[in-house]
Amino acid sequence: MKKIIDIVDKLSPGEGFNSTNLSEIGIYRASYAQKRAPLLYDQGVMICVQGEKKIYLEESVYQYNKDNYLVVTVPLPIEYEIFIEDNKPLLAITVDINIQLLNTIIHLMGQSIDYNKFSYNENESGLYTAGVNAEFQEIVYRLLKVLQSKEDTNVLGKSIYQELLYYILKSSNSAPLYALTTKNSKLSKVEMALKEIHNNFSKSIQVEDLAKIVSMSSSSFHYAFKEVTSSSPIQYIKKIRLDKARTYIIQDGLRVNEAASKVGYESVSQFSREFKRYYGASPKEFS
Repeated sequence: MKKIIDIVDKLSPGEGFNSTNLSEIGIYRASYAQKRAPLLYDQGVMICVQGEKKIYLEESVYQYNKDNYLVVTVPLPIEYEIFIEDNKPLLAITVDINIQLLNTIIHLMGQSIDYNKFSYNENESGLYTAGVNAEFQEIVYRLLKVLQSKEDTNVLGKSIYQELLYYILKSSNSAPLYALTTKNSKLSKVEMALKEIHNNFSKSIQVEDLAKIVSMSSSSFHYAFKEVTSSSPIQYIKKIRLDKARTYIIQDGLRVNEAASKVGYESVSQFSREFKRYYGASPKEFS
């Protein structure tokens, strides 16, 4: 693990997210512990090589560290904590999930896939963890090695990235990834609805319209949405709007009323109340 940590440390000179020579791979560094706080997790795989993160999704708790990686099948508003050991920064690798590439890999796997072991009704989850072993570490190490050189990345990066996704698909917990690539699964339908939400979060979004888009009844859609995201559609939309507003305030320097309007709030006072309830601080404290 030390050789992996050394390269990850080298590839992450800045605090927070660091891009690499391969667009699908990023490195995250956190030098300080973080108490429980809300955050939007994008779809992807999170591999923690130093330190630990704890993820809260309503009543469920997930931990990922050097022994477990985290797979996020759809964008999810979660709460998280960061744990630092011996004053060493948390270091994690972020891996994008390319649905088209997943489909290609599944096609190449052909008849070797045992679909009987996948129970989509029970395993279409927005989050899951899987164990790290020596074979997984070796693939990660080879990927990190080529990321140190632009030329090596251009020649070998995509193939090792595909190999990593293939290995993740072969894990015993990977049923949600197969569901994600299956057209009529609940997970794939919820993902389609989530894309609509993320593309139109500033507009008035009706749950009935989302259900129609994915060809489900309102009651079935509401149940599937809750099962995948652990939130109702209305709760999810509210959290996305607040997350976007926080980004507008912190990164773009928008005033509170401007951020509220940009994410679809007509009342600034309502926005401020809901923002403080969610983040534990007023939007002005983030500006």
